[in-house]
Amino acid sequence: MNNITLAPVQTDQSSHLMPVFGRQPISFVRGQGSYLYTEDGTEYFDALTGIAVCGLGHSHPAVTEAIADQAATLIHTSNIFEVPWQTAAAQKLAEVAGMEEIFFSNSGAEANEGAIKIARKFGYMQGIAQPKIIVADHSFHGRTLATLSATGNKKVQEGFAPLVEGFIRVPFGDIDAITEAAINHPDIVAILVEPIQGEGGVNTAPQGFSYLEEIRHICNQHNWLMMLDEVQTGNGRTGQYFAYQHTSIVPDVLTTAKGLGNGFPIGAVMTQGRGVGVLTAGNHGSTYSGSPLGSRVVYTVIDTIQKENLVDNASQMGAYIVEQFRTQLADQNVIVRGFGLMIGIELPKACGDLVNVARDDYHLIINVTAGSVIRLLPVLNINKEQADQLITRIVKMVKNFLA
Repeated sequence: MNNITLAPVQTDQSSHLMPVFGRQPISFVRGQGSYLYTEDGTEYFDALTGIAVCGLGHSHPAVTEAIADQAATLIHTSNIFEVPWQTAAAQKLAEVAGMEEIFFSNSGAEANEGAIKIARKFGYMQGIAQPKIIVADHSFHGRTLATLSATGNKKVQEGFAPLVEGFIRVPFGDIDAITEAAINHPDIVAILVEPIQGEGGVNTAPQGFSYLEEIRHICNQHNWLMMLDEVQTGNGRTGQYFAYQHTSIVPDVLTTAKGLGNGFPIGAVMTQGRGVGVLTAGNHGSTYSGSPLGSRVVYTVIDTIQKENLVDNASQMGAYIVEQFRTQLADQNVIVRGFGLMIGIELPKACGDLVNVARDDYHLIINVTAGSVIRLLPVLNINKEQADQLITRIVKMVKNFLA
C-alpha cells in the first residue's frame, strides 16, 4: 500500500471546501474502537461516534475485511442487474426490522425522501390530489428540500423558502393535536415522527413510547401510513434493534441510516402493511443504491451486531451509565435521559462551550444539542472499563462547569 501524506488542514479562506460546516480546530488520522487519534498520536475518547454512525467502533476488523475484500472484487454495477449482496443485505435487514420491502439509499435524508414519496403516492392511489403528512415540532429529518421542510427547526429552514408544501406540524407527543388535525384536514395520508428526537435533545414524548402506540391506533383508524424516522435510533442504539421494538406496534414505513453502515454512507427506507407495493418500477431509484460494496457492509454490520450480542450490550451498559450519571450528578440539578446508548444530560443552563472543554481538557468527543443537552452516543460494544472512563470525565466536567 502506498503511503500518502495529506496536506495540513486548511482553516482559512484558502480552503476550497464550501464553508457549510462549523468545524472544530482538530483532525483525526486514525481510529480504533472507542478512540480517535491525531497525527501526533494523542488519544481521544469518542463518545459521539460520528453522530451515532460508528456503532461497532472505529476500524472494526469484520467491517474492514468486508470493505477491503469487496473493493478488490466488485464495487458497483448499478441496479439494471441483480446484485446478490443487495438481496442478502435486504433479507438480513428485513429480519431484524420486521419489515417486508426495502430500498437502499445513500443517506438518512434520502431514506426520508423515500418515505415522503411513499406517503404522497399512497395518497395519489386514493385520489387525494394534495396529500398531507403530519410531522412534529423540534424534529429533524434531513437537509434536502423536502426533509428540511418536514423538519421542525426554523434555523435549518431559514433562507430556503419557498419550502415544500404538504406538512402539518403538531407538538411532539400531543395526541389531541393529531386528532384535531384529522378533523380539519381530510387529505392527511401519513404521520412521520422520530421515536426519540435526537437533535431535539434526546427526547421521547411525555407519555414515553406509548405515544407510538397511540399514533398506530390513529393511523389504523384513518387509513394513514405510520412512518418512523429511525435514522439515529436504529441499528441497536436504544437497546432494541429499532426503537419502535420497545412497543408492541410495527410502523408501515421505517427509515434508517447512520449505524447501518458503520461509517459507510448508506441508508434504507422499508415498508410493511399499508406501505407495501406503493412504489413500483420507475417510481424511485438511485445510481448508487445498494451497491455490492455498500450492501456487503450492511450485511456485515448486522451480522456483527447479532453475533456479538451488541443490542443487549447497549441495553445493559446504557442502563449502567445512566444510573451512574443520575447517582453521581444527583446534586447538580441536571436531568439524565437514556435509551440504551443514546444518552442525554440536560443542564440547567446553555452549555455549548462544553464541546470545546471536553475535547481540550478531557480528551473527550461529545456533542451539545438543543442548547443545553450533552448528547452521548458511544460505541455499542463499549465495556465497563470504557464506560467508567466516560462517566468519570463527564461527571468531573459537569461539576466544574456548574460550580
